[in-house]
Amino acid sequence: MLRLASADGVRLAASRTLDATFGGGEANVAISLARMGVDAAFVTTLPDNDLGEAARHFLAGHGVDVAGITTRPGRLGIYFLEPGASQRPSRVLYDRSESSFMQAGPTDFPWDSLLAGATWFHTTGITPALSESAAKAVVAGARAARAAGATVSVDLNYRAKLWKWGVAAGDVMADLVAEADVLIGNEEDADKVFGIHAPGSAVADGTVDATGYASVATQLAERFPRLHTIAFTQRGSISASENTWSGVLWTRDDFRVGRSYRIAPIVDRVGAGDAFAAGLIYATLDGRAPDAALEFAIAASCLKHTIRGDVNAVSVAEIDALAGGSGSGRVER
Repeated sequence: MLRLASADGVRLAASRTLDATFGGGEANVAISLARMGVDAAFVTTLPDNDLGEAARHFLAGHGVDVAGITTRPGRLGIYFLEPGASQRPSRVLYDRSESSFMQAGPTDFPWDSLLAGATWFHTTGITPALSESAAKAVVAGARAARAAGATVSVDLNYRAKLWKWGVAAGDVMADLVAEADVLIGNEEDADKVFGIHAPGSAVADGTVDATGYASVATQLAERFPRLHTIAFTQRGSISASENTWSGVLWTRDDFRVGRSYRIAPIVDRVGAGDAFAAGLIYATLDGRAPDAALEFAIAASCLKHTIRGDVNAVSVAEIDALAGGSGSGRVER
């Protein structure tokens, strides 16, 4: 998508200029992985115009393989961001109607050839929220990936403003999650999508009890038996400018609670969940133990809060340094 953001402290309606860049759930993950040295490809359909070409070049410029991107009539989806501060929350407005991708369907993607040699397929709940045809396309992709022997990960990524095509999110996401090996979400996704609430947490009040998510993970694993790994980010909201940040990881043999960070001030929180997903995928592919993989994912997404834009422009070495305890922010000379 095209991201258009007002400046810090400026309301969107009062903005005379907007900062333009690109982003999106799966795209952010692909870029993070490519920057970490993983061969990452992105599959989508874009409009055949200057904006579509600019989006393609943006991905390629970060090292993402764009050979699987096709074009079709339509437009590029846009989201507008008004950054929050202190007690004023950030706001997102979507403008995605009639976008090229929103109109795409399962026959638009030759999954067998696209997935040849792939070891991991990642998608999010944002894609099926857009339209019935997009939902069918991503479920087809996940099934093809599973048939090809690739690990399938799904980030629930619930977006209430996007689920407008007449079917409940839980009904659609059940078909997608049923194909997954790895499930990722934030502190309220399981509740919003599947009605599974974490005991002891009051997310609306900014309080999260990490231990309650063991119950959430267990219930999800019972419903979706293919899942062997379930991870949740844990955001404690003090204000729009200050959060605590952590994560939990469930596997079939254990439940882990990761280190908690205090992030203040937040530069840009958009894309933090995608940075977490990319960190978890990278660490898993790197053969790291679950405890280490969780800490790497949390550290990666913590650093994303310090960077403007959707992209988590950090290195593996920077993430490892933070995960290892180097978080003072002292000048490096």
